[in-house]
Amino acid sequence: MDNVCHTLVGAAFGEAGLKQRTRFAAAALMISANIPDIDVLVFATDTPSVSFRRGLTHGVGAQLLLPILLTGAFWLVARRSGDPDRSPPFRAGWILALSYIGVYSHVFLDYLNNYGVRLLTPLDWRWFYGDAVFIVDPWLWLSLGAGVWLARRWRSARPPRYALVIATLYVVGMLIAARTARGIVEQQWAATHGAAPQGLMVGPRAILPVTRDVIVDAGDHYEGGSFTWPRALELNADRIPKNDDRPEVAAARGAPNIRAFLVWARFPFWTLEPVEGGTRVTVTDARFMARGFFSASTVVPSSSSSN
Repeated sequence: MDNVCHTLVGAAFGEAGLKQRTRFAAAALMISANIPDIDVLVFATDTPSVSFRRGLTHGVGAQLLLPILLTGAFWLVARRSGDPDRSPPFRAGWILALSYIGVYSHVFLDYLNNYGVRLLTPLDWRWFYGDAVFIVDPWLWLSLGAGVWLARRWRSARPPRYALVIATLYVVGMLIAARTARGIVEQQWAATHGAAPQGLMVGPRAILPVTRDVIVDAGDHYEGGSFTWPRALELNADRIPKNDDRPEVAAARGAPNIRAFLVWARFPFWTLEPVEGGTRVTVTDARFMARGFFSASTVVPSSSSSN
């Protein structure tokens, strides 16, 4: 999810009453709800971002370690500044507990969308996809934001508590809808083609929860379309060829930026363009084919593509 949503979750937990438990509680909740995204610092390096993001800082190791490190940082601040008379005393145990709440809320929310998250790193580098909630969800913004705003306006913990309940019910409903929609699409595809698809995404669409984007891995190509409740599956006439059996593609796979992209890609397909001295090979993920920055390319010399 986006960082506005992560921050609103942390703020809502704080306004619901948890910020009274210890000094720095509100800050701990909002910071911990965002801290796994410290991996955005990869953009300041030469490391391809898609191969690093939502990995080490989101996996089981970071889930256990980050709250401890954050608690230590707050303990140092509290030790230097002391406890003001009008604020709750500093309680490291509560800071640790709240930091775990924030971190686990972050990785769970990231799991919900179709970008993916590697929940088990460094033990296992697999990607997990909830395919349930769009990465920027205005309905979560609206419910959580209203709860936080009303809490501060009315000085009451009830609005954020209701907001958290509404957000939870919405997420649970979207998870159930995602699983059900996937089952329907699999069933319809199998009935038409005689076998289950090799891969499938029935993913969330922005603003409209009743309609979902569909990508079907049909072997040598992908088919895209949409699913609308209750059972309307519409696939586009245009197919997306993978082109992954071309010799130019085999040569391109060795390029560092291509290898990095393939770490993240879920539905990769390749396009080839003749250029002077060789072939420009570009790999794109069908999930985000409308967004040009989700691709990687390299030029394969003519001598390499002919081998």
